[in-house]
Amino acid sequence: MSISLPPLQHVRAALVIDELAAFGRERLDSFGPLRVLTLAVLAGGFITMGGLLSVLLAAGIATSGLQRLVEGVAFSAGFFFVVLSEAVLFTEANVVLPATLLETRHLARRISTFWAMAWIGNLLGAILTAHMIAVAHAYPQPVLELLGDVIDAKLQYADVGGAAAWFQVVLSGILANWLVGMAAFFATMGRTIVGRYVPILLAVTTFVAAGFQHSPANMGYFALWMAETGQGPGWATALGWNIIPAGIGNMLGAAVFVALPFWYVYRPSAT
Repeated sequence: MSISLPPLQHVRAALVIDELAAFGRERLDSFGPLRVLTLAVLAGGFITMGGLLSVLLAAGIATSGLQRLVEGVAFSAGFFFVVLSEAVLFTEANVVLPATLLETRHLARRISTFWAMAWIGNLLGAILTAHMIAVAHAYPQPVLELLGDVIDAKLQYADVGGAAAWFQVVLSGILANWLVGMAAFFATMGRTIVGRYVPILLAVTTFVAAGFQHSPANMGYFALWMAETGQGPGWATALGWNIIPAGIGNMLGAAVFVALPFWYVYRPSAT
């Protein structure tokens, strides 16, 4: 008597890069730069809301580990909104676009434009959302104190200064988007809402708790801090000492540690 096995609730890892590449080609064919920019502004807003939720829920928690856990769980909401709405997030694109480029190299120029619009749109979305929040609400001191602590942690490299510290941000960004890239990879595997959310929750909570540098997330945190308090390092410092080097690392982390190895192992010519 043969045993009937239940159907898989996820796509096998060997097929995910093909799905990501197909998704990337569909986006490139469907969206011009202004549409990409619009979806990227929405994604920047979602991620900023995730950052806001992380400090709202974690403020006042005295235990460091529990505070980091709550921050990570709360922040994952923003990334999940991006995945479900199919908005355009720079760090998700860092997986989708390399997967597309590995399969379809003649799209390199269009991919570069998409990448640029994603980054610019995420920054605009973060700034616009943060300023709307600041006009609408004034949050209590514990929330602002935690947000200030988050900003201080992100600017610790600027306090040290020098090329070595700058490249530490790049390395931290690589680690961040290794995890965020895997969150996008696992989300593509899932075939139910819960099946997509659980691995996103685990990967995003890990990178937030570890303090790794994620360019769109940091856009949101810096925007919130400067809009809520009228203080802060200014965008030149935020960009030069965090958002830009973190973004470079994010691109490398997703491309080199997610898209490239899985493509190399599972591409048809490897079998």
